[in-house]
Amino acid sequence: MQKLFLPVAVILLLCSFNSADSPLKGSWEYRGGIINGKLDAAPTAYKLQRDYDNEHYKAKVIEEGEKTQIYEKGDYQLKDDTCFETQTYCMQESKLLNKTIKYNYTISNDTLKLLSVLPNGNKVEDYWVKLK
Repeated sequence: MQKLFLPVAVILLLCSFNSADSPLKGSWEYRGGIINGKLDAAPTAYKLQRDYDNEHYKAKVIEEGEKTQIYEKGDYQLKDDTCFETQTYCMQESKLLNKTIKYNYTISNDTLKLLSVLPNGNKVEDYWVKLK
């Protein structure tokens, strides 16, 4: 009986660790936002989409009849209500490359709201809807 206790205790200990997925995991589509207090409508000619796994994201431009382009990639970490994103690739010149940006985030129903003050001083509030 004692020989059985140790393996069972080890298994229970390992199972007690939470390996839950990130709440951002999945695909999200941009639905507009606010930049420096001014409404920024979602584009109508194309869609902006972000795909998150547990540690990385990639941002895509999807335009009908065109090949989907990845315009940005990066890493992220969540701590409480804060998302720290580090852009590791951008198809255009970027002043944010390899810089970590702090976003406050909330998820309500299927909407992700990201709020930040970017290094250039712009205040942004982006809205993304989770795709099913």
